[in-house]
Amino acid sequence: MKILLIEDDIELAEWLMKALSQRYDFMTEWSEDGLVANKRLQTEEFDAIILDLGLPQMDGRSLLSAMRSRGDTTPALILTARDSLAERIESLHQGADDFLAKPFAIEELEARLVALVRRAHGKNAGTFASGPLSYHSAEQRFSLDGEPLELTPREHSMLRILLQHAGEPMSKQKIIDRMFSYDADIQLDAIEVIAHRLRKKLGEAVHIRTLRGLGYVLEVDAT
Repeated sequence: MKILLIEDDIELAEWLMKALSQRYDFMTEWSEDGLVANKRLQTEEFDAIILDLGLPQMDGRSLLSAMRSRGDTTPALILTARDSLAERIESLHQGADDFLAKPFAIEELEARLVALVRRAHGKNAGTFASGPLSYHSAEQRFSLDGEPLELTPREHSMLRILLQHAGEPMSKQKIIDRMFSYDADIQLDAIEVIAHRLRKKLGEAVHIRTLRGLGYVLEVDAT
């Protein structure tokens, strides 16, 4: 998943980015300024945001209100040190999706982010599935027709992205943005190679279709 962390506590932000990347393979980017984050959200796509309320330039509530007023439905998890009922109600009215009080366990943050993204894509169980292909989020593994699917790390990342967005075309650039950090030297052709390898492993029941000018889309054989 591609996450935007909006937090002005540098020590906390660095810890979160490292933990989410190394433990859960999340693609996490960071903005410590609310105004900068708001501008990024107008030009970039993220699966979810982690939002602190006390931010410089533009506070978290103002940022959230600006997002929702322009129709941005990106799931937002609020980090707060003052977890009062009044604060939660106000944030909900402004468009928050979930809350987590500081201090917190990284395991709970990961679980809440997965649940938010799952709900955003209409997935209510602990498993993403499309036909015979399933991704078990707790174990971070794929199965095909009930059998474990052996994948390389890059194949795993790309297939997870396509499955989470099943039926939705994903451009090569969108896939790269979710698989690699912004400074990684990755060519668009690498996505074609990974897609070719995945097609061989998926067989005939699950298709990674190329849509000219749009990208790749995961489809299931209806027969």
